[in-house]
Amino acid sequence: METQIKTKTQKKKLNLTKKVLNKDTLSLFIFLSAFVGLWQLVYVLEVFPKLSLPSPFAVGQTIIELVLDFTLIEGTALTLWRLFLGFMISIMLGMGIGLMMIKFPQFGKTLSSFAVGLQSFPSIAWIPFAILLIGFNDFGILFVVIMSCVFSVMLSTYTGIRNVPPIYLRAAKNMGAKGFSLFRHVLIPAATPSLIMGMRQAWSFAWHALIGAEMLITTLVGLGYILSVGREFSNMSQIIATMIVIFTIGLIFDRIVFIKIEEKVRDRWGLNQQQQQNPE
Repeated sequence: METQIKTKTQKKKLNLTKKVLNKDTLSLFIFLSAFVGLWQLVYVLEVFPKLSLPSPFAVGQTIIELVLDFTLIEGTALTLWRLFLGFMISIMLGMGIGLMMIKFPQFGKTLSSFAVGLQSFPSIAWIPFAILLIGFNDFGILFVVIMSCVFSVMLSTYTGIRNVPPIYLRAAKNMGAKGFSLFRHVLIPAATPSLIMGMRQAWSFAWHALIGAEMLITTLVGLGYILSVGREFSNMSQIIATMIVIFTIGLIFDRIVFIKIEEKVRDRWGLNQQQQQNPE
């Protein structure tokens, strides 16, 4: 009987999730269609010179050309590798330092103020420092990415665990939880929504920093380099095509990775208001 109830509940959650995703996908498709239509209208009316704003068809042709000569494929692959590596290093460093800030309160108070200032530091300002310190190579690009997003992970870890309601801790201690068990089963789950938001923010910072670093720390490969080449040769079709690829990758990762993780966390800890309001 319990198994049947669980199965029905899981099916209802799955159906609700599919309905939400289908609705969001349809809304996104309508918005993008309207955007492309408006873009084509502006092109036809020649609001801007055609060299400055090519048509959607011309940009589509450029994307196909960049794919066929493997420029876009190679550049995208290397950019994603740099992004993944820098992002994972930032998560490990940020969470590690954030936990140390919790363990040592005075250290945490001091470093949190310091981290807030560095988090607001423009990512492009790290590039000259990286060039002079490390040079024109992948390590310089990774340095810029890490320095641009590690503080977001650090602060989200620190504030997320620090803002766990004390009543949760007292209740867990009264039931015998302590030490690592208290940390694993109470602190981390309660701080998870804040950690996920910090990671999404760090992902956005990493994207911004990476593209800027690839444009200025030239390694001859990457989406940022393709943008830079388009700028040098005043090739607006190539610039817009690369921007579309960057936008698409960011959208896919946000919807497939971060939103799904957030929904799973909400389902696990009973934070999904839509399911509570529509139990049937």
